[in-house]
Amino acid sequence: MVKKQIQIDNHILLFKHEKLNEKSSEEILKKYNISPFQLPKIYKKDPTLKSMEVKSGDVIEIERNSPTANKVKYYRVVVDG
Repeated sequence: MVKKQIQIDNHILLFKHEKLNEKSSEEILKKYNISPFQLPKIYKKDPTLKSMEVKSGDVIEIERNSPTANKVKYYRVVVDG
C-alpha cells in the first residue's frame, strides 16, 4: 500500500504566510509596544514555513479572510521546536 503524499502548500484553507523583514518587524512591535516573544509562537518546523528560510526570532505575518473585516493580519514569532 502506497501512502498518499499531501501537498499542504497549495491547500485552499492555508492562510498566506509571509516573513517580515527587520524594518517591518520593528514597526509592528513598536506599533503594539511589545517585544517579539510576547507574540504567539509558531514552530520553525511548521509545514507552512517549509518553503521559507526562517530562523528563531523572525516575525511571520499571516493574512486570512474574514467575513466581517475582509482581510485580517496577525503575527507570530518563530521559535525552535
